[in-house]
Amino acid sequence: MVFFWLLVLGLMTYVLLQRSVSRITRTPVWLLWLVMMLPALVLTAWVLVNGSAAPVPNGLLLALFITCPLLYWALIQKGRIPVPQVAQAEPADPKPSLPTPAQPALRPIDKDEEAMLQGCFPWSVYYLQNIEYRPQAMICRGQLRASPTVAYDTVRENIRRHFGDRFLVLFQEGLQGKPVFALVPNAKAEGSDRTTLARPGLALALLLVTLFTTTAVGTYLAGVTETQLQETPTLLLRGLPYAIALLVILGCHEMGHYFMARRYGMQVTLPYFIPVPFFLGTLGAFIQMKSPVPNRRALFDIGIAGPLAGLGVAIPLLLWGLAHSTVVPIPEEGASLLNFEALDPKASLMLTLMSKLMLGSAVAADQALHLHPVAIAGCLGLVVTALNLMPVGQLDGGHIVHAMYGQRVGGVVGQVARLLVFGLALVHTELMIWAILLFFIPAADQPALNDVSELDDRRDFLGLLALTLLVMIVLPAPGILTRLLY
Repeated sequence: MVFFWLLVLGLMTYVLLQRSVSRITRTPVWLLWLVMMLPALVLTAWVLVNGSAAPVPNGLLLALFITCPLLYWALIQKGRIPVPQVAQAEPADPKPSLPTPAQPALRPIDKDEEAMLQGCFPWSVYYLQNIEYRPQAMICRGQLRASPTVAYDTVRENIRRHFGDRFLVLFQEGLQGKPVFALVPNAKAEGSDRTTLARPGLALALLLVTLFTTTAVGTYLAGVTETQLQETPTLLLRGLPYAIALLVILGCHEMGHYFMARRYGMQVTLPYFIPVPFFLGTLGAFIQMKSPVPNRRALFDIGIAGPLAGLGVAIPLLLWGLAHSTVVPIPEEGASLLNFEALDPKASLMLTLMSKLMLGSAVAADQALHLHPVAIAGCLGLVVTALNLMPVGQLDGGHIVHAMYGQRVGGVVGQVARLLVFGLALVHTELMIWAILLFFIPAADQPALNDVSELDDRRDFLGLLALTLLVMIVLPAPGILTRLLY
């Protein structure tokens, strides 16, 4: 079973690296995979040699979980593929790779088209001062003389009228605070077949398979043994409450992203569930956005729609499940947030409040909860929401912070969040895997087309509310609160 888990983890890791990191670095994928899998390989070898009861030295854990992320980051940076950075203030002239005479800058437009392009920037909106030609983009620098939204919409419409869909128009902040435009050749055809993009047959097939695997796991969580299941196959239906509750939570989360993306006219796939025949029965679900995000407002709305939709279903299900859970003594080895047979509600501030709301005086400070299968699904919904709300990279929380404060500040917040979670994981070891995963996610998010226009006050408030929910889920209940409640 250990080797099976290791094989599945290795395959999933390789596929994720192949689909994401291989586009931003020339470092071989197999080398990045080896570094990423090294902690799992070393710990598996330790268990095989010393047995599962032997404690792993803390020094070994720290060496693996600090050295491997740093080495992974260094390998990516060493082979990073250059991308057009429109935010550079005074870029250096690119040096030719061969000792040949200097060549003229690449011009994707001729002289007449350049004059046409200059006319796309009205002086009253964005006073164009110069155009820089790069291998990947044309950088248009000037002075902003209107609101960022008006300037971007005006210039984009003018360029579309003269050049059609030939260029993607990006609007980003410069290092000196001066917004600049970048015109990137648009290699994607706009007339993509949405039926092919959605692939409803594949989405439905994955949903049905995941329903079966989560039902099987739910049967085990409901207390049905393998012998009982072989004698009475209909006992498999006892796993349906867990399966349906979990799939509804995950499905609502992803459909929140899907409908919000479609509202902004973006091309996006249907949710794809990931079934596994063990663990929780699924590794979650995901959608893929096939077109760029138009602006920071859209980035925010798409990022926050999933967590809010998922929590809107997870919280009522969790409350119902807690009301049908039983109170048990805390075992000698201790309770934790992910031990569903003896869950410590004090491990999460939100879970503490919800358990006291539904169970009242029936649960004491020195007691744990044996969760009902529906409560397990609701608890997993909180965990998934918290993981996605982490303000790191392309996670939902990363989108939210990027949209609120800009790409550069969002990247700094992502770095700080990863260190804070790692520090928290040193105290609550069940979060260590979570902390490690965050180090393998790039801290900076991809920019929107219009990455300058800021959010309104209502969205800023919702963003702070989302981050507050993250803190309430992740942090344990403070001692002063537990003394008041218990």
